[in-house]
Amino acid sequence: MANHKSALKRAKQDELKRIRNKSYKTKVKKAIKEVRTAVASNSAEQSRQNLVKAVSIIQKTGSKRIIHKKQASRKISRLTHLVNKLETQSP
Repeated sequence: MANHKSALKRAKQDELKRIRNKSYKTKVKKAIKEVRTAVASNSAEQSRQNLVKAVSIIQKTGSKRIIHKKQASRKISRLTHLVNKLETQSP
C-alpha cells in the first residue's frame, strides 16, 4: 500500500475511477447484447433502435477514454454491419 500522502490520494482516486469505468463498460456490454438479441430474433426495427442507443453509449465511453477510441469504432462498425445484413435479408 502507498505510504506518501499524495500516493494515498492517488490510490483513492484510482479506486473511484475503476468503479466508474466498470459501470460504463457494463453499459456497453448490455447495449451490445440487446442489439445482438434483437438481430437473433430477426426484428429489424427493434435492432435498429437498439443500435442507435448502443452507438451513443459506445461513443461516449470511447470519448471518455474508458475504452480505446479504435475499439469503440470497431464495436460500432461490427454492430452496424450486423444490423445492415439483417435488413438486407428481410423482404
